[in-house]
Parts: sequence; structure tokens; C-alpha cells
Amino acid sequence: MKDDQLFELADLILAVARHINAAKEANAESGTPLEGAVMRFVDRHPGTTVNAAAEATQMISSNVSRAVRGLETKGLLRREADPDDARRVRLYPTEKAAENLRRLRDTWSELLDGTFTDAKEIGTLITALQSIETRLVARSRG
Repeated sequence: MKDDQLFELADLILAVARHINAAKEANAESGTPLEGAVMRFVDRHPGTTVNAAAEATQMISSNVSRAVRGLETKGLLRREADPDDARRVRLYPTEKAAENLRRLRDTWSELLDGTFTDAKEIGTLITALQSIETRLVARSRG
């Protein structure tokens, strides 16, 4: 029974993600799924490195580097030399990325508005999904 429930959970997460992703296409600049994963990490960890982004997203660094180049071309990400080690490059979101993220936040908030009965329900779901993500990341590292 547990396997059936876990499958159903994963299937529902993917189904909801498809709706959320479709809404994004209309109002925010988007790229490849790889670029999206890298941008999400850089938005949450400004000043990160390609290697850290690769580890966090479970991708090889050459693929992350390709995504970084694409995001740079789109004006969503900038590279800066590390002030302590000029051989290392730090990644930062641009103002265009911040504006894109604001549009995305508005779009997704509007999409999900009215789908919950109260804020406590939203908080419970956020906590559960954060826990799932944290455990999956830990499992992939261990």
C-alpha cells in the first residue's frame, strides 16, 4: 500500500507542476528545465559557484556551465570573479532576473489563489514539500 501512496504522491506533484509550469510560460521568461533549476539555485544562493550549483541540482558541471551561458545570454545571470580567488567565478541573478522572479511570483500566486481553504493548510504543505526536498537532496549526497 505504501508504494501505491508514494507513486500517487509523485504523480500528483508532477500533475500540479505541469499546471504551474504552463502558467509560467505566459508571463515570465523561461528557458530549459536545466536553466530553470540553475536559476532557482542561484536566486536562493547568490554568489554561488558552478560546482555548488551542479552539486545542488545533481547535474554535471559542464551541463550547469552550459545553462549558465544560456542564462547570461538572456541577461538573467552574471558572473563575477571571486574577490578572494580570481580563479573562482561567482554567480549572481541580475535585475532582469529579479523582475522575472516577481512576475513569476505574481503568476503562480494568482494561479493558486483560492485553491486552499486557509493559510495553515498552505504552511503545512510547504513544510512537507521542503522536508521531502531536503531528504531527497541528502539521500543523493549520501
